[in-house]
Amino acid sequence: MKILVIYDSNCGNTQKVAETIADELGVKTANISSINPEELTSLDLLVVGTPIIGWKPTLRMQEFLSNLKSNQLDGIKATAFDTRVKLFIHGDAMGKVADSLKNAGAEIFVNPMPFYIEGPQANPHLLKGEIEKAKEWAKNIKAKY
Repeated sequence: MKILVIYDSNCGNTQKVAETIADELGVKTANISSINPEELTSLDLLVVGTPIIGWKPTLRMQEFLSNLKSNQLDGIKATAFDTRVKLFIHGDAMGKVADSLKNAGAEIFVNPMPFYIEGPQANPHLLKGEIEKAKEWAKNIKAKY
């Protein structure tokens, strides 16, 4: 079984969540800038994470997703997550990522998950309990896969 957890991260929080998920799944992570979309075709399971920037995924993630071809991810199970400030209004980067993966043929088999951050914009950090939440979400992914 070939699994990949890919992410983009601006302040390190999305990377921490991605690494937690990957550890629980027993796989490695890859930064979005080091992955070519063509490398995804041999996967069984793909988990993609991004922070919310301007109500959507990062520009690097948007560019990566826009390079996915129709049916490129056929037969691959996938899900997505984002990191966001806990407000009553926010973007939905994970939904946009999941839609892009689905449009490329992936089966979204676990609902996307938000992980929350707080603190000053220059140095935000994950809220207490978010790493544990990531572990539980990863266990759910493993159980459903």
